[in-house]
Amino acid sequence: MTIGRVWRVAAAFMAATAVIMGAVAAHLPIERFGLPEGRDIVREAVQMQMWHALALLALGMGLRTPSRLQALAGCMMLPGVMLFCGALYVTAFSGHHLGSVAPTGGSLLICSWVLLGVGFLAHHD
Repeated sequence: MTIGRVWRVAAAFMAATAVIMGAVAAHLPIERFGLPEGRDIVREAVQMQMWHALALLALGMGLRTPSRLQALAGCMMLPGVMLFCGALYVTAFSGHHLGSVAPTGGSLLICSWVLLGVGFLAHHD
């Protein structure tokens, strides 16, 4: 399986779970969240997850032979989303913060975008 195909498959499942979590946030009674602002936290996580699903889909469709930097950037998005959004979902539903999990995921996402930009600058078509 090529890296592009892995990204496309991962993006599809990321998008599907973002839609599911969006529906949960919209329909779950507020008292089922672990925090009063739990619904808003889930909505923020859903937005971040969906944007990165679309980015990963675009990478999977657009880069036939990604450079090493581009490949690393794309591969960092999935764990970044899982850590960042997963930590937000846990916080929203349980009320418990997972320490540095969300910041670690966010840092991976930021790094993935920087590496992607550098990769585009360095990779000649």
